[in-house]
Amino acid sequence: MRFISDQDMASVTGAEESALPTPIPMQIVSSEEYLPTPQTVQQKEVQARLVEFSDGMAKKLGQTRRGFWQSAAGFAAAFLAMNETYGEVFKVSRAEAAEPERAAARARDLSGQFIMDMHTHFLRDDTRLVGFVSMREAVGRAGWNRALAERPQTIDDVKFNNYFKEIYLDSDTKVAMISSAPSDVPEDWFLTNDMTVQARKRVNDAAGTKRMMAHAIFTPGQPGWLEEIDRAIETLKPDAFKGYTIGDNTHKDKSQYPWRLDDEKLVYPAYERFVRAGLKNVCIHKGLFSPAVEARFPHLAPFTDVRDVAKAAKDWPQLNFIIYHGAYRHVGGDPAVAMAEFDRTGRSSWVSDLADIPAKYGVRNVYADVGQLFAHSTVSQPRLAAALMGIMIKGMGADHVCWGTDALWTGSPQWQIEALRRLEIPQDMQRRHGFAPLGAADGAVKSAIFGGNNQRLYNYQRGAELGTTDRFAGIKAEYDAAGGDRSNLRYGYVLAG
Repeated sequence: MRFISDQDMASVTGAEESALPTPIPMQIVSSEEYLPTPQTVQQKEVQARLVEFSDGMAKKLGQTRRGFWQSAAGFAAAFLAMNETYGEVFKVSRAEAAEPERAAARARDLSGQFIMDMHTHFLRDDTRLVGFVSMREAVGRAGWNRALAERPQTIDDVKFNNYFKEIYLDSDTKVAMISSAPSDVPEDWFLTNDMTVQARKRVNDAAGTKRMMAHAIFTPGQPGWLEEIDRAIETLKPDAFKGYTIGDNTHKDKSQYPWRLDDEKLVYPAYERFVRAGLKNVCIHKGLFSPAVEARFPHLAPFTDVRDVAKAAKDWPQLNFIIYHGAYRHVGGDPAVAMAEFDRTGRSSWVSDLADIPAKYGVRNVYADVGQLFAHSTVSQPRLAAALMGIMIKGMGADHVCWGTDALWTGSPQWQIEALRRLEIPQDMQRRHGFAPLGAADGAVKSAIFGGNNQRLYNYQRGAELGTTDRFAGIKAEYDAAGGDRSNLRYGYVLAG
């Protein structure tokens, strides 16, 4: 039921129980899909700097450390500590970290930014994938999330409620796509196609506006997969389809149906159905397949890189191929290896290959959704995060890089939003590799990535679909006025200390 072996499980512990609830994760948090890497020397240094600064500030302000970390100034302090360790990557000043009102004013000014996160998850209530689920009773007992202490919690407690809180209340996200992942074991789908559409209806009915979209998953090769596409189009009316070319990503050791995007006989009939239905966006999980993972599953590697993207895109100009995680390879591997690869070659495995496709093959219908590429690299090697953004924007254009966070696996996406708002490609990297600057938090490049590109891809009409009848805006305003209650928790595994 998991990629992490029983032997490996002895070396990990729940992130929500053991990792400090810092504004930004201070070590890699994994799902059951890969073994987390140890906290690096640099991550330990960032954490120590942050704790020292935060304890002093909390005492000065009459707050707890945890309370300070839940504030805008706490976010600023975390990015300041990262700059002091890794070099100037994030736009932040010591004054902002030391003056809560200044940080709060900046947060208020940016809170209305249009953010369309088209890559989010929660799990079905009867899930067996326990690695994704918060150890909720322990969290409640610790006081990290007071709502969880009000009644007994179980590992199968409602997942949707926490998703709603962390996406729509604890972050500046305005619109989200609820996604899923398939398995050859029916019980181990994150959500069934029916469940994703039910969630979409639940959210949009509550909001009175269109705050959620929904994927339907397609699974080439699985028995009855084309019939399921027909059923989904006819009865569920998804906003897009999503596929995993690796087949069963949850049980890599048992994956029976890996496939290629450019398989004319197997997969092209699905594209024909999408085009007939007027569905233009095909979202594809790629990457997250480090050399260590490849050593265990070498037969799956040809299905997880991007060698099959160009032909499919060229053959189907009516469709947009949105490659999730930007095809980033190194999640689950040593972050230093990925950084060293870029420093040595100016490239990053599979991300650079993806970014090369538009110019090399003359197509404009290939996009990158940042997903775990951004979450993982920001935590482990922020210079690499800057480099990866530079690679994608240079090769594909800022209008072809899209926002997706893979939340909830790393908690509320607000820390990722803050990271991109502040991230800048260092001057030396710009000069050496010809990368353009990312610019202001609400400038043209970041605004396109946060929302404009997804808005265009999904033909989302902000005025009509996110209008004055929206109820969530009022709920969030009341929530923020009451002080909010962002937990800063992450859900998954870290290596035990």
